[in-house]
Amino acid sequence: MKEWKNVTDSFSEEQRHYKNTYMEICEVYDEAVEVSLFSSRTDPYEIYFSYGYMYGIIYVEKEDADAKREEIKKELQAEYRKNREPSDEFADSFTKKHHVCFPNDIVFDTDAFL
Repeated sequence: MKEWKNVTDSFSEEQRHYKNTYMEICEVYDEAVEVSLFSSRTDPYEIYFSYGYMYGIIYVEKEDADAKREEIKKELQAEYRKNREPSDEFADSFTKKHHVCFPNDIVFDTDAFL
């Protein structure tokens, strides 16, 4: 049976710091699904996920972060077990339900060039 694997230690301390966030935990499922939690002192926490063609950030309040991360993991794991790749219906409902955001700096970090 496949399980979630904590891969946080594979990142250096420097890599875990990103702008004003800090990677608290990064877990992968069958090397196909990733869910990470980033904390912030001033902004909402961020749950980053990646699964097939789906990826993005879900913003949550600090006190809700752990429960929301577990909810996200369960939903992504169930879809992965069912289809191996996200169905369009799943992607649409998941994105709407969790208010998934796609910040520009996921792909292109303008601050790195300034």
